[in-house]
Amino acid sequence: MRIVKTAEERKNEILDVAEQLFAEKGFDNASTNDIIKRIGIARGTLYHHFGSKEEILDALVERMTRDAIARSKAVVSDRSHPLLDRLTGAIIALDINDGAGPEVFEQIHKPQNALLHQKMQERLISGVVPLISELIREGNETGAFDSKYPDEAAEMILIYSNIAFDALAGLTEEELVHKGQAFICHVERILGAEEGSLAPAIMNILNR
Repeated sequence: MRIVKTAEERKNEILDVAEQLFAEKGFDNASTNDIIKRIGIARGTLYHHFGSKEEILDALVERMTRDAIARSKAVVSDRSHPLLDRLTGAIIALDINDGAGPEVFEQIHKPQNALLHQKMQERLISGVVPLISELIREGNETGAFDSKYPDEAAEMILIYSNIAFDALAGLTEEELVHKGQAFICHVERILGAEEGSLAPAIMNILNR
């Protein structure tokens, strides 16, 4: 019996298979023909949803970004965990570099995909800044933080963490420790937190 899938189901199927193939073969070596053959669909079906392999990559980044924001929101909303754990957990949840993610992540960092990378960062920041702001305001109320500008503080932390954690490859152990200590120091100052109070929680990010 022929299974009829909705447009959304078919699009997600194409994205799932494309993600697998990008991980197996690399983005440059995986073709739309590979995707078509693995799913067993007509060429017209794929091009009905995506005009090119680049459009598939863009859609993958959009889905990864949307899922990362959803994970971060779930962490922030779970008040069974302490405030600092939720703050660092929300940042950790933004990591798309898992599963087939590394291949996609590599592609969006290439110069020719600079616009795609910028779009991803803008989506992440606009989606997560309100969540981090919520936690900072909670910290202000409890006395853990003293931040006069929660929204701007959240934005600064997200941009800083994204840049800092995006450039760890190739660093020596001593350099990693120094970068981690600097990050902790600066975030504590941005939030108006007591010196050393964020170290245990932030180390959860740095040790991943």
